[in-house]
Amino acid sequence: MSEKADPKSFDAMLRNAGLKATRQRAAVLRVLAESEEPLAAQDVHRLLRRRIEADLSTVYRSLESMAEKGLLLKTVLSGESRTLFEFNRMLHRHYLVCVGCKKIQPIDHCPLEDYERSLEAQTGYRILSHKLAVYGRCPACAKAGDKP
Repeated sequence: MSEKADPKSFDAMLRNAGLKATRQRAAVLRVLAESEEPLAAQDVHRLLRRRIEADLSTVYRSLESMAEKGLLLKTVLSGESRTLFEFNRMLHRHYLVCVGCKKIQPIDHCPLEDYERSLEAQTGYRILSHKLAVYGRCPACAKAGDKP
């Protein structure tokens, strides 16, 4: 979603999800729609404060309610104490996670599609979803010799 997205489209998304279209909720949705990676509530709050006044508790409540309605995806990565949120683009994505700087990079290709089909055939399970995060060091941390 581009930076020039119509604010009314965010209002419509909120209303269609059964949520009141407040200025704060629309701004939270916009911040996440413009981000290429999942963000913690504190990161959303920091970016949001450049646009409008909103306290951290409002941001938390907005994120949770929008995640419950499916507008946002909510993720907790292994070894992380923070919850991450991202705009639900209706895409299936996985992540590379740097153990040094905690940068998160989405991976668009899913290497598990064939494996899922094989598992279904072998077990009789109907696979509904999966999550994959690959942990390592980003190029900058690897170059700097950062240790986990």
